[in-house]
Amino acid sequence: MVHTPETRLQIEVDKLDLDELNQRFENAHPREILAWCVANLPTGFVQTSAFNVDDLVITDILYRELKPANPVPVMFLETLHHFPQTLELVKKATEIYNLDLRTYKIPDVNTREEFAKVHGEALWDTDIQQFHYLTKIEPLQRGLAELETVAWITGRRRDQAPTRATMPIFEKDIKNRIKVNPLANWTRKLSWAYAFEHNMIYNPLHDQGYPSIGDEPITTPVADGEDERAGRWRGTGKTECGIHI
Repeated sequence: MVHTPETRLQIEVDKLDLDELNQRFENAHPREILAWCVANLPTGFVQTSAFNVDDLVITDILYRELKPANPVPVMFLETLHHFPQTLELVKKATEIYNLDLRTYKIPDVNTREEFAKVHGEALWDTDIQQFHYLTKIEPLQRGLAELETVAWITGRRRDQAPTRATMPIFEKDIKNRIKVNPLANWTRKLSWAYAFEHNMIYNPLHDQGYPSIGDEPITTPVADGEDERAGRWRGTGKTECGIHI
């Protein structure tokens, strides 16, 4: 049987012992984890980013420190419902880091108004699951497939929510791709310390009570003492949009 380069790489990935990798890197700095990935996953390696501070820490390490010969594509899901500040940040970060930015969105709809016309007003209120499928889940899976992704990076941390408390650094997703969580063992404090140390840009909404920033209609400020993701889908009982389930 003749294997394509992508198939051969997937075969090599399937040989990886994720339990061993998780033990080896449990207390490692995200830089060490990402350096291992760059060295061992030279193609098919993608960062998914909502351009929160944690995502930008990863981007800074990849683009300013590690600088792989083949820049890691950064996938951004344009839900059409982002805050203006988020979209401006995406533009600035792309210019500063010269990002290989790959933007994916719902097909054939280009504005929030068009989305409402096709799918109904305030779909997030009437069917939050469908809203997230259309704006995030389908574009993500399509993007990962088009980029022939073997492994993809998230900015998740264990201390963000109870649902993430036992999250490994390396895991498999539903398509048998490797999902890398280089900040799993970090804290919000460590991410911000890194951001200030390296004079990183960040979303100004973080200074206005939004520790976790999603879509504008369903993201609210967080009060002192609340979980940092308490402002996402407030009152719905949701803890995840669905792309990490």
